Amino acid sequence: MYAHQIMARKVLSTAPDSTILDAANIMLRHHVSGLPVVGRDGTLVGIITEGDFLHRSELGTERKRNWLMTFILGPGKWAEDYVFEHGRKVSEIMTRAPVTVAEDAPLTTVVELMETNNVKRLPVVRGGKLVGIITRSNLLRTVASLARGVPAPTENDDRIRRRILDEIEHNAWCPLGLSVIVRDGIVHLSGLITESRFRKAAIVAAENVPGVREVHDHLYWGDSFSGFCLKSPEDQESEKQAR
Repeated sequence: MYAHQIMARKVLSTAPDSTILDAANIMLRHHVSGLPVVGRDGTLVGIITEGDFLHRSELGTERKRNWLMTFILGPGKWAEDYVFEHGRKVSEIMTRAPVTVAEDAPLTTVVELMETNNVKRLPVVRGGKLVGIITRSNLLRTVASLARGVPAPTENDDRIRRRILDEIEHNAWCPLGLSVIVRDGIVHLSGLITESRFRKAAIVAAENVPGVREVHDHLYWGDSFSGFCLKSPEDQESEKQAR
């Protein structure tokens, strides 16, 4: 399998000149732990994650000053840390030149990059522009699919997947972080919904695509205010049966 077969195409992102407060609110509201940072022309310029909020002046968790290291490295490092701890814009605390992957990269490369760089998500780029994202949960769902002994995706499966994404993504009810895996005409839908009616709409959209034999619902419901989440009824039932 390849990156484009499991990536989420509709990606939440933020801009370099956005405030860190705006970025934090997006992450909290949509239950994501990181956001790609995208310039006005769609070029990926960085990534901001939960880890970037650990050493902040608001929390009183600034890095302790090591005077020996300051002497060795010079005051420039101290100034850099100050910006990171007190900066108000995304561009001031984001990780620049993040690790990325191409659409045609095999999953072995995806996993190797995640492990080597200790990252939970990989932006997928085409010509430097963001076209999707792969998270560890995408890989987990793929492993679960493989464990069922279903054949690898065919060219027809890829066409079905593109048709489903095209049908769902332009709608206001499109699940956040929508992931679609198709194997032998069997579809697995994953992502976050904030209203129960979105679930049925997504399932119906997938069922209506020619070639689809079956649709499995892994969409989880999340409350934007409390952060409370529920797995899909199908997944809850599967867990009960596995006990």
